[in-house]
Amino acid sequence: MFRSRSWFGGGLWKPKNPHSPEHLKYLYNVLSKNQTVSENNRGLLVETLRSIAEILIWGDQNDSSVFDFFLEKNMLSFFLRIMKQKCGSYVCVQLLQTLNILFENIRNETSLYYLLSNNHVNSIIVHKFDFSDEEVMAYYISFLKTLSLKLNAHTIHFFYNEVNEHTNDFPLYTEAIKFFNHSEGMVRIAVRTLTLNVYRVEDASMLAFIRDRTAAPYFSNLVWFIGDHIIELDTCVRNDADHQSQNRLSDLVAEHLDHLHYLNDILSLNIPDLNKVLSEHLLHKLLVPLYVYSLMKHKNTVCQTQDDRKHVSVVVALFLLSQVFLIVSHGPLVHTLAAVMLMSDLDTIETGTNKVLEKFGDITSNKSVTFSPPKETLTKSLETLSENRSTSEESYNQENSIENTKEEVNKNTNNELHELNHPSTSFDDASTSVLMSTSLNSSIPSEENLKELKQLNVTDEEKEQRLAMESPLPHQNQNDTFESVTKKPFLETITNSLLCTENDYAALFALCLLYALANNQGISPKILNIIFSPFHNDTLTRSSYNELLMDRLIHVITLSCQTNSKVRLVTLELTIKLLIQLAISDGQCVLRESHLTAIEAAKEQSTSLLKNFYKSEDIFLDMFEDEYSEIQKRPLNVEWLMMDSNILLPPTGTPMTGIEFSKRLPCGEVERARRAIRVFFLIRELSLTLNMEIETQLPLTNPANCVQVNNVLDLNNSDLIACTVVWKDGQKIRRFLVIDVVQLILVEPDISKLGWGVAKLVGFLQDIDVAGDKDDSRCLYLTIYKPLSSSTGNRIPLLSAKFIFDDHIRCMAAKQRLTKGRIKARQKKMNQIARLLDIPTSMPHCSTPPNYALRNLRHERILGRGQRAQRDQGRPMFTVNKVPGFAAQMRRENIKPVASSSSKRDDASSNERIHENGLRSRDGSPKMPRPRSEEIPLEDMCIRKASLTSNGLNVTHICAERRDSQGACSNNDR
Repeated sequence: MFRSRSWFGGGLWKPKNPHSPEHLKYLYNVLSKNQTVSENNRGLLVETLRSIAEILIWGDQNDSSVFDFFLEKNMLSFFLRIMKQKCGSYVCVQLLQTLNILFENIRNETSLYYLLSNNHVNSIIVHKFDFSDEEVMAYYISFLKTLSLKLNAHTIHFFYNEVNEHTNDFPLYTEAIKFFNHSEGMVRIAVRTLTLNVYRVEDASMLAFIRDRTAAPYFSNLVWFIGDHIIELDTCVRNDADHQSQNRLSDLVAEHLDHLHYLNDILSLNIPDLNKVLSEHLLHKLLVPLYVYSLMKHKNTVCQTQDDRKHVSVVVALFLLSQVFLIVSHGPLVHTLAAVMLMSDLDTIETGTNKVLEKFGDITSNKSVTFSPPKETLTKSLETLSENRSTSEESYNQENSIENTKEEVNKNTNNELHELNHPSTSFDDASTSVLMSTSLNSSIPSEENLKELKQLNVTDEEKEQRLAMESPLPHQNQNDTFESVTKKPFLETITNSLLCTENDYAALFALCLLYALANNQGISPKILNIIFSPFHNDTLTRSSYNELLMDRLIHVITLSCQTNSKVRLVTLELTIKLLIQLAISDGQCVLRESHLTAIEAAKEQSTSLLKNFYKSEDIFLDMFEDEYSEIQKRPLNVEWLMMDSNILLPPTGTPMTGIEFSKRLPCGEVERARRAIRVFFLIRELSLTLNMEIETQLPLTNPANCVQVNNVLDLNNSDLIACTVVWKDGQKIRRFLVIDVVQLILVEPDISKLGWGVAKLVGFLQDIDVAGDKDDSRCLYLTIYKPLSSSTGNRIPLLSAKFIFDDHIRCMAAKQRLTKGRIKARQKKMNQIARLLDIPTSMPHCSTPPNYALRNLRHERILGRGQRAQRDQGRPMFTVNKVPGFAAQMRRENIKPVASSSSKRDDASSNERIHENGLRSRDGSPKMPRPRSEEIPLEDMCIRKASLTSNGLNVTHICAERRDSQGACSNNDR
């Protein structure tokens, strides 16, 4: 009843309000009385720890006295005492969770400083938890990552102990990087995030500690860990010819991408000393010995011992190098790597692996160029740091701070300091030009060498290269380029991979690598000219692009136009993408006439290939438009392509693997037709681009000329059919149906303008399905589909509803117009495709065009069947589609006197009308109102009545006529 309000008195009883300073006092008393963990109080301690985090977060935002009490009572010390006891994972997990929640939600800087004071947090970090428990490991690494997010120029001093004679340590960083190779992926990601957060803090002494004490052991172990993953990835590719390990391969590729992005993030921070150490380890221990040397045909020539003979397949090497140049943008690193790959000759390689980087770098290094494990593990290296404090302190005092290295080097600085601060992987322009001139001069053969070259036997590969191309190079240029390539084994492997002798397996990755090199901003143009323009600065008469490379690219395009080609669509699209980049300079095409001629020949070949699939079936028109839409909506993205692990597997032709259509070979007639259509579009677009022309015939339907939803239309003198649209949910809407040349439009009258209407729904006539209602002659079931996308298997209906008309006559009229409109719309587009493919459009006037396989010509060769063929061509438009009024027309013809002359005249007039209607359906412009010839001939009913009256026919005759109507139709057919 009379409670004390002192610090201690307020904590004897549990207060009713959990969010109050009194509640924290109560929790403090609970911890004081339960400092020893036992089975009896474990649950109480866990609940107390959870409540402490909750009250501290509340106090941070509402009452500063909460943290005053927490700091005064040094409550973090209770956490340490609990941890040092063998309390089990149950309590440790709650303890780490409490700390994580607490530091994650603290916003007040003063409160944060309170928590970080007294060095208790560092003591918790270095505590030896039981990391075999996955839950403990997860909360521990999450706690460290949360702390790293709080790092800045002020808080760094709570975590990093300054260099002095007593201590020199950074536990937050050193303890975290020990888990860089943890088996759990989320732990590895957290470690990478933490290290990047540490590197971003601009503190000279802390960065110097990382550079001197941890950079070399951490980066060396990291590089070996990445390489170990690469060996596993290569093994997976070699052993998975049947596509049974796609999930594992996908994980390995994703892991390699994560590593590259992590390395690029470090290099992008522009910390010179860190970049120097990291770049040297990457070049000497991973990129050159494992990636680049795997491009050698005889890899044993560069390996002295059995242990050094670690390499990957050429396909995997090209894939990995493509990813490196697509992701990493650090100039000195990618510049040196490109120089090694494109400029290394056999003499340099055979001299020794250590000489390769010395030739192309401006600073020598004592590191050997081998893919080998580090001398000791990272954990062991970090444990020996404390033993070498004095030595490391001396080396630190001899070097400049990180802050000085970020400034521009003064002109008066001595050469030794410049070499110390300048990254060894940087490439000096002067040395580059010297090496470039030396390399290019050595690659151009003398007259004596040319004579010897002519006497040499030509290999099959060279014969294929020289004969398969439609535009051979001039002899001198070809010999110069070929001689230059053969002297450089890495470059030779890249160019030879483009040959596509059996398939495009290696060619795809060679193209990706060339594209990545051409678009990497960190590589000097002088280096790129080795592969893209070897004679750019030689003479003005020579072209400004590599003609041998251009021949290889055109050869890939030519192969893709052949029947049963093994070139995938993605390879063709990437080839065209790279070719355009090489051929277009300053908005002008720089290709020689012979190369342009070869591309035009490929265009004609692709057109001929597509002609074989030109058919009258609805699916061809749908595929044609869908493939064009896919190309326009989803152009090739090389970065996304290189994230797909499926392309690492040998090309397959079955869709059962789940691989995207463009990344595999076609399976079946339909997919071969799709491929032929896509090839036609790609090469046609290439031809237009090189000729600086604009596409005028595609798409088949210009959206700008179509009616859009909410457009206001002038409906005066237009054919309108009133109807009620009944949706599936029962909703009824009154609309007017307008049938245009290519579109179906549902119109709502415009209130503000008489005779005008607002388009509420628009669909293409070619994508409709019409069905009648057996129970109600006034109803139609109409489905309008969205254009089919090849990425989705099923057609999605834009509208599926029941249409109720005022009477059965209007219903029949609507059905006839919709049916005829669909046929004419599709016929019009098929004729457009025929003109694109140079197919004769003077075909018989039938509802759908026949297959383009000369089948239509057979009818013209049969003598004596001209009139019958003419009748058969007109009949399907009525008989097949059951157009209203057909039976009446047949009855009228049968009632007339049987006279050969009148019969012939009727047939002739009928054929003339059909012929006239057919011409109008193709050549008529999309105007409203519609032509009278397309309306249902309702007047025939009146004519028939007058005819019956004049001839004195009675009702009996009419009934008999109806009974014999079926027989009349069959007799007319005969």
